[in-house]
Amino acid sequence: MAALSVAGLLLLGLCLHGAAAAVPLVIWHGMGDSCCNPQSMGYIKKIVENKIPGIYVLSLKIGSNLIQDMENSFFMNVNDQVREVCSQLAKDPRLKGGYNAMGFSQGGQFLRAVAQRCPSPPMLNLISVGGQHQGVYGFPRCPGESSHICDWIRKTLDLGAYTQAVQEHLVQAEYWHDPLKEEDYRKNSIFLADINQERGINETYKKNLMALQKFVMVKFLNDTMVDPPISEWFGFYKSGQAKETVPLKETALYTEDRLGLQEMDKAGKLVFLGVKGDHLHFSEEWFYTTLLPFLQ
Repeated sequence: MAALSVAGLLLLGLCLHGAAAAVPLVIWHGMGDSCCNPQSMGYIKKIVENKIPGIYVLSLKIGSNLIQDMENSFFMNVNDQVREVCSQLAKDPRLKGGYNAMGFSQGGQFLRAVAQRCPSPPMLNLISVGGQHQGVYGFPRCPGESSHICDWIRKTLDLGAYTQAVQEHLVQAEYWHDPLKEEDYRKNSIFLADINQERGINETYKKNLMALQKFVMVKFLNDTMVDPPISEWFGFYKSGQAKETVPLKETALYTEDRLGLQEMDKAGKLVFLGVKGDHLHFSEEWFYTTLLPFLQ
């Protein structure tokens, strides 16, 4: 009996050690979603916890309840959201040793802003699942039951995406990138133009992003929601028109290495993944075999 007890204690110790070694995961949902929807972020949280016993998964909530969290994904200034998240992460003792981050759709570029602006606690790996890192120039459709909001957003963006009032209060305007009005975008975009170093080089942003071990970008190969889909791999429309796109390596952001992406690429830190399917459509098996290894 004593021998069994000792063996049991050793096994328990190994299990506890393994659990303690699991790197925490922070996830940020996309437009029109919430932190804890059982069919989206709640589902992701559950399957990660099932596959990595003992892992701490924080699904970010912006606001005091799920309705506010969803509404804020449309109407709360992104810079304020990022500040709120940085504060949440800094106050969480379970994250002090570092964490992995996984952002879905617009949550992908928002978490990149967290990496660039808030290096403590340190983000180790960033996985962007359909994040629009060069922004969007088109708004084909909305997820779920938000179509009426989408119709209003389209009209608002058409009328004046770069006016101060729209920039301050409409999330999607803050990563609206008009290739026909590059100067307006660079001058007036209060979020994306800043984190993409369009108005000069913030060396701190560059240094913080380059501290990532891996920056994984997932592009949906049949995406009908993101325009252009190549934005999910940091590409975009060639300036001055909205038909021909260029990949990341042909953009000034890369050739001038304004954000450190070229150096990260040469160091093997950038990972470009493609998955068949529409925006945020992927199988559990694909998630397990392709993304989970970056969390273990």
